[in-house]
Amino acid sequence: MERSAIAGGLAGARQGARPNEQGFVCAMGSIIAVANQKGGVGKTTTAINLAASLAAAEKKALLVDCDPQGNATTGLGIDRNTLEKGLYEFLLESATEEEVLVETALPGLSAIGTSPGMIGAEVEMARVENREYLLRRRMVPLKTRYDYLLLDCPPSLGFLTVNALVAADAILVPLQCEYYALEGLSQLLKTIKAVKRALNPTLRLAGILLTMYDGRNNLSRQVAEEVRIHFKRGVFKTVIPRNVRLSEAPSHGKPVLLYDIRSRGAQSYLSLAKEFITNGGK
Repeated sequence: MERSAIAGGLAGARQGARPNEQGFVCAMGSIIAVANQKGGVGKTTTAINLAASLAAAEKKALLVDCDPQGNATTGLGIDRNTLEKGLYEFLLESATEEEVLVETALPGLSAIGTSPGMIGAEVEMARVENREYLLRRRMVPLKTRYDYLLLDCPPSLGFLTVNALVAADAILVPLQCEYYALEGLSQLLKTIKAVKRALNPTLRLAGILLTMYDGRNNLSRQVAEEVRIHFKRGVFKTVIPRNVRLSEAPSHGKPVLLYDIRSRGAQSYLSLAKEFITNGGK
């Protein structure tokens, strides 16, 4: 793949992207949406393992599964089929905070999972007044209880993702180190800009996280280099490598820290958590 082609693909994506010039937006008590409308970029893997790594660093973290598929829920070892009350019930105010909060196997990490009712959420909530603010109304009161609140968004730019962007203080964008992953970045950043303009003027770009990086692959290296050139300080220093342990951990219902803490995947997310904590409040 020609480097000029990669740069051309990024040219449109750069328009409207305004990362915090003073560092990443990840202050204590922040709501952070982990979003990318393209599937398979490591979004849920990032949400689970960043939340777990923050908890391992003795920060109180909450992971909210906003995806009807419920992968973040099962990835934490929670059986979504038997979960009586989750985010869907919480949004409709038929369940309280205490009824939906689930403590995980990792001390300091709590979750709000996806119950079976979430499957039809977008259709039912379409009739609700001020529906774009449903998640925001429920999440803001929780900011006093947690240092970091991560929202795992669906792989689309639909109603639930818009709700997450309206509720969030910042958005973290996992970006797979492959050419096709760049094509959706432009549309995502346009959506962020539209949400800022109409619904959430304080929304900021927490950063772009390069995922599935393979240093032996020329394309991976070129994509990483060009993204850093175009977005500069808007890209996290930490890069998430392709790692077998990261892929295996969800099938065991565990963050990779509990599955194999010595793996490269676990160590990379610990490094990312350190970036969040170090840059918080800047």
